[in-house]
Amino acid sequence: MAGVGVVVDPEAVGGGGDGRMKEGLARRAVENLRFRSVWGEVNGAMGDLGTYIPIVLSLALSRQLDLGTTLVFTGIYNAITGLLYGVPMPVQPMKSIAAAALADPSFAIPEIMAAGILTAAFVLFLGLTRLMDLVYRFVPLSVVRGIQLAQGLNFAMAAVKYIRYEQDLGKGKSLGRRPWVGLDGLVLAIAAVCFIVLVNGAGEEQEQRQQQQQWWRRRLGSVPSAVVVFVVGVAFAVARHPAAVRELRAGPSRMRVVHISREAWKQGFIKGALPQIPLSVLNSVVAVCKLTRDLFPERKESPTSVSVTMGAMNLVGCWFGAMPCCHGAGGLAGQYKFGGRSGGCVAALGVLKLALGLLLGGSMLRVLVQFPVGLLGALLLFAGVELAAAARDMSTRAEAFVMLLCTAVSLVGSSAALGFLCGMLAHALLYLRACALRERIVSSQTDL
Repeated sequence: MAGVGVVVDPEAVGGGGDGRMKEGLARRAVENLRFRSVWGEVNGAMGDLGTYIPIVLSLALSRQLDLGTTLVFTGIYNAITGLLYGVPMPVQPMKSIAAAALADPSFAIPEIMAAGILTAAFVLFLGLTRLMDLVYRFVPLSVVRGIQLAQGLNFAMAAVKYIRYEQDLGKGKSLGRRPWVGLDGLVLAIAAVCFIVLVNGAGEEQEQRQQQQQWWRRRLGSVPSAVVVFVVGVAFAVARHPAAVRELRAGPSRMRVVHISREAWKQGFIKGALPQIPLSVLNSVVAVCKLTRDLFPERKESPTSVSVTMGAMNLVGCWFGAMPCCHGAGGLAGQYKFGGRSGGCVAALGVLKLALGLLLGGSMLRVLVQFPVGLLGALLLFAGVELAAAARDMSTRAEAFVMLLCTAVSLVGSSAALGFLCGMLAHALLYLRACALRERIVSSQTDL
């Protein structure tokens, strides 16, 4: 498993023996966790909450997912991925499994965990056998960009829905139009969007020009916008239901091994794992590795490594009732958008989750359920736009055609697998057409 985990410092190998190797690994771990900018990394840690909080809350309210257990395990996952990769590698709920659970009342905790374990086992198998490396090299960039664009637009459209309409997270449904004023009103959400635009601008290109800007513009760019939005959201959550603070209870949730029946395995595989596996392979491994290399060219994270960490963490956590999780290109884009540049970003988020899970356990649900959903929509909107913007590097008409076809099919069918198949077919047909045209041109020139 040469592709797994930490890259060994060459100086640590050889003459110094095990001691120097351990010293090299320790230096590498410290470097992976080192903050590039304190407020930037802390701000980036909040950039993925627009996806994480709504899904986890929905399952906690509708399917009795234990919030405390999920916080503890996802906190550990965050800390490990930050330590290993040195980039803001996200930990997100598996969305297809969550969607299946919210749509089907009979899809309960045993089925959710069975789906997570089966998906993790498949991805781990691809990683350990290095088949994931073949998938990574086989899939054209235009198809990957199509999947990223579809996922980014999905996030952005969900964010607009969160902003415009009141949500019943327990049922996963939109209610009536959101009122203009109030502690979770439309004005608050729009103000958050405007605030983030003013602080963060359009993205990395603008950030690179800050050295030439006036001092007040540089100072504005250093404001941790996502942290401000999150803190305001917590304050408003307490203001909406002050009694929730008194309902908090100290101590972690009691962990139990989930009993999974034969029928739960069957339903988990059919309804959860089958639709989740293509999304995990394409978006959580292939797309996230491509995006990592786009954002951090000096990093060469292997699909094998990402597959192994994703599979291993779920094969442990799901048995205790933690939400099945994966790495996702959308989470990476969101954390990068808000300033995350190192593994310390997600490690800090992991420490926060772990502390809340151990100190308050499942009682945190009483406060988080009051969090203004419009503010979560504001955070999710920018994560989606940042992910979709990665598709801007398609330079030829053929690449753009394949990308947009893949995106359209993925969005309309709500299936990354179907979009992937259509994109691959279009890419193959265009390649064959180009070969035929070249052969015809060569033969005509030969005749002349």
